[in-house]
This record gives sequence, C-alpha cells and structure tokens, in this order.
Amino acid sequence: MAKAEELSNMPYEQAAMELESVVNLLESGELTLEDSIKMFEKGVSLVRLCNKRLDDIEKRITLLIEGKDGVVEKDFLAED
Repeated sequence: MAKAEELSNMPYEQAAMELESVVNLLESGELTLEDSIKMFEKGVSLVRLCNKRLDDIEKRITLLIEGKDGVVEKDFLAED
C-alpha cells in the first residue's frame, strides 16, 4: 500500500502541516460528505503518525544533569 508507506516515511513537520491543511478543509464546509469522510480518515492517520513520532522522540530524550559526580544522564520522564 503506497499511501501507508508514504505516511510512514513522512517527517513530523510535514505531517503536522498536512494535518493543518486537512483541518482547514474540513472546517471550510465546502467538501461533500464523502470527501469529508476521506479527509477525516486522512486526518486520523496523520494524528496517529504525529503522536507516534512524538512518542519515539520522547523516548530518546534524556536530561543531562551536572552534579557533583559530573554529567549524569537521566530518563526524561524520571522524577526526583
């Protein structure tokens, strides 16, 4: 399926811009019901992609904290 591959390779920034375009089209009210449903489905796919990209990035983020023992890597979500 070309569209799924196309989405999976899409950078976050591009997906977010396309999502904004989809929202604008849906809000315009100028689409037919069928086209609105197709745009909504595309929007849902883009939201899922953006959320996955953000989750993947969040997992990679670490805070570097300089303490008395030097620089210590700590998980982003860990709380002291």
